[in-house]
Amino acid sequence: MIDYPELSIGERIRYFRNRAGKSQAALGGLVGRSEDWVSKVERGVISVDRLSLLLEIGRVLGVSDLSDLTGPSLTMTLASGPEHPAVPAIRLALSTPPSLLGGRLPGEPVSAGELDQHVRDAWSVYETQTERYGPVGERLPRLLAEAYLTLRKSTGPDEMSAVRSLVSLLHLHQVFLRRVGERKLSLIAADRAMQIADETEDPALIAASAWNVCGILTSSGDVRESLDLARSTIDHCRPGDDATPDHLSAFGALHLAAVIAAVRSTNAPAAWDLLREAGTVADRLGRDRNDWHTSFGPCNVRMHGVHLAAEEGDAHEALRLADDVEVNPELPLERRTRYLVEVMHSHRLTGDDFGTIYMLRRILEESPEEIAYFTLVREAVVALLKRERPQYRRDLRQIAEHIGVLAAA
Repeated sequence: MIDYPELSIGERIRYFRNRAGKSQAALGGLVGRSEDWVSKVERGVISVDRLSLLLEIGRVLGVSDLSDLTGPSLTMTLASGPEHPAVPAIRLALSTPPSLLGGRLPGEPVSAGELDQHVRDAWSVYETQTERYGPVGERLPRLLAEAYLTLRKSTGPDEMSAVRSLVSLLHLHQVFLRRVGERKLSLIAADRAMQIADETEDPALIAASAWNVCGILTSSGDVRESLDLARSTIDHCRPGDDATPDHLSAFGALHLAAVIAAVRSTNAPAAWDLLREAGTVADRLGRDRNDWHTSFGPCNVRMHGVHLAAEEGDAHEALRLADDVEVNPELPLERRTRYLVEVMHSHRLTGDDFGTIYMLRRILEESPEEIAYFTLVREAVVALLKRERPQYRRDLRQIAEHIGVLAAA
């Protein structure tokens, strides 16, 4: 067992990899990742945020105790912690045949207009409220029953309205479940939305649904599958001269999903090409929009440029690009928060403790609930606790206590 608690997960992986006599390429091949991915993990550029992947790495390297890789404190997201209280009811709803919803689960049919408003209200809570997981999680099972029952009784234009509401609601399930660590359930919701969208032949709906599936595939480590899906859907849903704004928005967002998948599959040139294409779509769109909750527009394209540079390991370039980004306050809370985390991580990679602390304070102020869901935040705080200075001790300990890692000091 390693007796140096200050070592990061990446440094511990490097130690056991060297002890096992394996190269970065060998380890990557054995766990389905690239040599570049292993290098970035070991250097702290990216994190291992899946317990299943960490267990696989431990098995390959002959580690008998997971704490040898995680250290004295398991600095992973809540994905590997206790199940969110709302999950059992959501799991029941997603596993219940639509024809039985309303029997096993409470819910009544409403008008198509009412359903649309109910789904919009739930999204509004998720995208704007700092305390959102409890209120939204409680709504989702009943809303799903309501949506299917409403669709069953709808005809004519109301039927298509109900379909769009159901797809949007399933997208909300995907995002919620992914953030609380239920990736398998998240993929079920995303796949179901994709199937329904595909039957409508609506290019905007198809692009938005593919964007959702790409999100969960990438976060689960299936980056090549995510990139393939994004590219094939981009070709299928390419907009014409008369494309609607929501079509352009979803189409552009799909490019950004492909950007992330490309760089994580070690294809940075393709990622930058896709980012430039996304910029062209954003220029055509003209402003930031949130059609289908995809948060696409000029600002989000620039934010992804920061992310792309950071993913490549060029933290200085990421911070240079960040100097030109003025975050649109109308973007959803989660997107704004994720961007702040990316900037914080870039400060950390350059060794700027004060810049890191400043960004951590920004994240805490912006989203006191969301901050605890980011692996990079927890790793940064634990690392700073090992070398805390009087100048920032109070702020650091306040953040550490808030996210529950103070005991790791």
